[in-house]
Amino acid sequence: MIEIKYSLIIESTEDPNFFCFYSPELEGFTGVGHSIEDCLYKAKFGMEEHVALLREKGLPVPEENKNPTILIQNGEPEPVMEKT
Repeated sequence: MIEIKYSLIIESTEDPNFFCFYSPELEGFTGVGHSIEDCLYKAKFGMEEHVALLREKGLPVPEENKNPTILIQNGEPEPVMEKT
């Protein structure tokens, strides 16, 4: 079981060697990994560090999600610029 305290979204990128991730519940929390597993590992510890930093700075910390979800999806494709 993956133990995280906030929901997580992992998206593919244009580069097949990288994935990006963020939490819709934890404002300002983002990251990049080389695989889905790498993103999960980095997100778990990154969320803890992010929350600690929010507390240190006296900023609001969102309530932990009792049932966080992990969504893996394709990223938004880059818009194609038409040549004129």
